Amino acid sequence: MAPLPPESGLLPETTRRVDALVAQAQATGRAPSLILGVLRAPVATGTAGGLLHVAAAGETPMPDPDIQYRIGSITKTMTAVLLLRQRDEGLLDLDDPLDRHLPGNPLGAVRLRQLLGHAAGLQREPDGDWWERSAGTDLATLLAGLTEQKLAFPAHRTFHYSNLAYALLGAVLERVTGESWWKLVRSRLLDPLGMVRTSYQPTEPYARGYVVHPWHETLREEPRTDTGAMAPAGQLWASLADLARWAGFLAAPDPEILAPETLAEMCVPVAMADLDAWTAGYGLGVELHRAGDRVYAGHGGSMPGYVATASVHRPSGIGVVGFANSYGLRTGSLPMLGRQVLGLVLDAEPAPVRPWRPVAAPPAGEIAGLTGRWWWMGREFEVAWDPGAEELVVTPQPPGAVARWRFRRDGDGRWRGRSGMNDGEILTVRRDPTGAATALDIATFVFTRHPDRLG
Repeated sequence: MAPLPPESGLLPETTRRVDALVAQAQATGRAPSLILGVLRAPVATGTAGGLLHVAAAGETPMPDPDIQYRIGSITKTMTAVLLLRQRDEGLLDLDDPLDRHLPGNPLGAVRLRQLLGHAAGLQREPDGDWWERSAGTDLATLLAGLTEQKLAFPAHRTFHYSNLAYALLGAVLERVTGESWWKLVRSRLLDPLGMVRTSYQPTEPYARGYVVHPWHETLREEPRTDTGAMAPAGQLWASLADLARWAGFLAAPDPEILAPETLAEMCVPVAMADLDAWTAGYGLGVELHRAGDRVYAGHGGSMPGYVATASVHRPSGIGVVGFANSYGLRTGSLPMLGRQVLGLVLDAEPAPVRPWRPVAAPPAGEIAGLTGRWWWMGREFEVAWDPGAEELVVTPQPPGAVARWRFRRDGDGRWRGRSGMNDGEILTVRRDPTGAATALDIATFVFTRHPDRLG
């Protein structure tokens, strides 16, 4: 897959404000280097996606979109995509108990779905030394160290983030496919996406990672470990350009790699991490953050000496990715900075407008007979035909008050909902003896051509 150039840059005032935020974060956060990129995902119309702007600060090293940093727990999103792909291929079910794929483990009947969403009640870390800073063990040793005491809570009682859960999901992938986790990542994700600067171990040029001394601001270089069986939770390295490509995939996936509806399923909350304000939750391997009326999907990452962020606003396809080579920032956090920049860009930049193009011919008679005005309980609805998607579009009148509904053909005289409150519901066309459509039955709600008729 050839690299995609950016479709266009940002407005000069937007770039000035982004650059200022990044410079301030690097200075107050005491990061040896900090780099952040704003991206646009490839969209269905075929326009190119890519990095729209790169902001960088610091000199150790001089940041560059080709330099690798460690992505930490953003690795979990790749593990999750691989698992959902196996589900789509029929090799497992998300409601499978862990014991079905790792027989004899002592964790009971926790489900794959619960592990993906950090809702299995599993403790955060494996036993032994801090795995992120130590040489990792092999899978057999990790599994042998599991005990019932690793279950801190009853499943689905609460959100509890668990790195151990993702090591176990990586083990499930290996048992189901017969291939190593890293081989699956490389062959099924990185190679098809052209992510040539993403690797298991660092490859030059890469930024060394540091802890910054709190009193005299010297640097202590951190070890770059092979985390072994814990790799599915946080092992990988990537350049900013590659991470932007991955974030673009999370916004608009390549159907050859993962079905768009499956990625949408991953972004449905499994558990809320913030029960007071509902501003943070976790889907199937994806962190979800609400900022006002917007929801951002992605993940943060940290490993000794590194922090990382990837966050996308899926409806617009705009995202932000970034790295710093210090173990956290002294003030604030890199994921918070990323979401702040993402909100700034969405507020400041005009949304691309797709040009309207006329259709060469009207829809066939059967479709044309369904379009126009329909009524239900004295309320007016407009039915139109989307020739590109081959869908009926039902818009409550006046437009904008309620989300429109889309229906795709699902047999003779039947259409299945694909959006809004009627997602998954059936629209059945009722006809008179001449074959003319007289009513639309949507999940027992009957729409007619006259406002004073109920069916």
